[in-house]
Amino acid sequence: MHSGQRLAPLRLIAFISVLLSLYLVFFYAPIDSYLGPVQKIFYIHFATAIIPYLAFLLVFLASVAYLSTRRRAFDRLAHAAAEVGLLIDTILLVTGTIFGKPTWGVWWVWEPRLTTSLIMWLLYAGYLMLRSMTLDGDKRASLSAVYGIAAFVSVPISFMSIRWWRSVHPLLISPSKINLDPSMWGVALSTLAAFTLLFFYLLLLKMELIAVQDGIDEVKEEMGDLI
Repeated sequence: MHSGQRLAPLRLIAFISVLLSLYLVFFYAPIDSYLGPVQKIFYIHFATAIIPYLAFLLVFLASVAYLSTRRRAFDRLAHAAAEVGLLIDTILLVTGTIFGKPTWGVWWVWEPRLTTSLIMWLLYAGYLMLRSMTLDGDKRASLSAVYGIAAFVSVPISFMSIRWWRSVHPLLISPSKINLDPSMWGVALSTLAAFTLLFFYLLLLKMELIAVQDGIDEVKEEMGDLI
């Protein structure tokens, strides 16, 4: 069974979940009395804010596992998690600027959460640039693993920035309560679940593609040695 068939059930569930969550966002969730319809961007913004933390945690864990075992499967996991995580993190920054304009009156504010999020994005863009360099496979995997471990320091700083340095960015979940209407919170959680399923589908698909590319590279290296 090829990868497309193996991942077909997850792909179907993920896309149906995303469609259902979008239906809830646009047709069930109440319209915010202050911001109006533009507030619905929040649901996608919230989901894409959480998933990059999960993706970059996987990069960290897979990098540690690769340096401990030298198994290429962990290197592929780290590579795939970084690429899919950065894609979703880009959506986060874009939706953040769209949401920021009607909320704050400007597209961007250099406040702690936005600034640390941008730094995190730049660090993982650098991770992928490192991987794109023409290096020996094992050397590239080792350097990427060390970088992936070091870059992870940006993740807890970004996550906690909103709690350490209070600013204009709202704090959705505080120790005492959730600052959101229950009906809105339910839609936010369903959107997060749907996008998490989509993330894992894209992650597994990317890992399969990387494995195929690694196989092609190994054949090329073997043919090069024979010539």
